[in-house]
Amino acid sequence: MNHAQLTALGRALRLLGEHGDALTGDTPDAKLHEMKADLKRALDLLEDSVSAAAPTTRCAEHPNGPVDENAPDLCLLCETRRRAARRAEINGPGARPRTAGPTPSRYGVREDRPQPQQRWLPELWTGQEWQLCGTPRRDRHEAELYLNAQRRGPRPAMAYRLVHEFTDYEVLRVWGTPVKVDIEPLGNL
Repeated sequence: MNHAQLTALGRALRLLGEHGDALTGDTPDAKLHEMKADLKRALDLLEDSVSAAAPTTRCAEHPNGPVDENAPDLCLLCETRRRAARRAEINGPGARPRTAGPTPSRYGVREDRPQPQQRWLPELWTGQEWQLCGTPRRDRHEAELYLNAQRRGPRPAMAYRLVHEFTDYEVLRVWGTPVKVDIEPLGNL
């Protein structure tokens, strides 16, 4: 609201206040029509000076936030924060609500002490080092079938091996013979 709008609105509201003070039981109709016209003028000035949407809540922090009819200030965001604080008082800090069964998760549920992981890692010899050649498998037989298919493929590596990962690494089986190959032609002459 600019200064001119503020001044005009203040003048119109003061005039309405004077009309209210002069109002009695025997006020003539002409005076009531004058009050009505002044009231319409004040409402029009107020309509012109308001630029933002009407607030949906009574919350000073989130005036146009989502509404919760049960909240005293109608603000869903503040009421959610208050409910979490009340739950923390009852359950203690950091306590999460317990469900009847295990909570289904896309990645599984982690226990307090995680179980050791067991995987089989298919690797190939590049001529310089062992390199992972496929995704780690949970099933040993499936990993061996994968390596056999790689050996029969169009461009097999010099050697393959299957590494058992069980919190630590242990080489289980090696196919072929890994030979260190010099990457420079003619033996780096």
